[in-house]
Amino acid sequence: MNDPHDPLERLLDRTLRELPPRRAPPTLEKRVFAELERRASLPWWRRSFAHWPRMARAGFLLICTGSAALAVAGAAAAAADVRSLYWAREIGSLMASGGNLVALLAGIAPPLWFYEGIAVCAVLYAALFGLGAALYRTLYLQAVNGRNL
Repeated sequence: MNDPHDPLERLLDRTLRELPPRRAPPTLEKRVFAELERRASLPWWRRSFAHWPRMARAGFLLICTGSAALAVAGAAAAAADVRSLYWAREIGSLMASGGNLVALLAGIAPPLWFYEGIAVCAVLYAALFGLGAALYRTLYLQAVNGRNL
């Protein structure tokens, strides 16, 4: 536990506070200032929302509010019209028939098939994971190591 009265902790804290601050390397300082200048020269639409002009922010909020209201109204209208659409009932009965077929096949198939299917899925998943890791190592890590960061 961190005890504020621990003498070693107080000694270490006092010693570290007495150290002079370190200066950044010149190359880092140049890169930071260059990035700050680059960001300052960006047009307003490439900056964060807080740096946009007030009219642009108001227009954006108005458009977003209108789009949200339109989406809610459209969803409500679609939900009301689904009850009157005959094809929605047909799709529902088709889905129910598919579910009944799967239940029938599950009752007929021996349990060993399910265990074998699960084992095949696990092996395929492991192979997919291994291939993904190998591709990551060969493509991404070599590209990153090739650049001087």
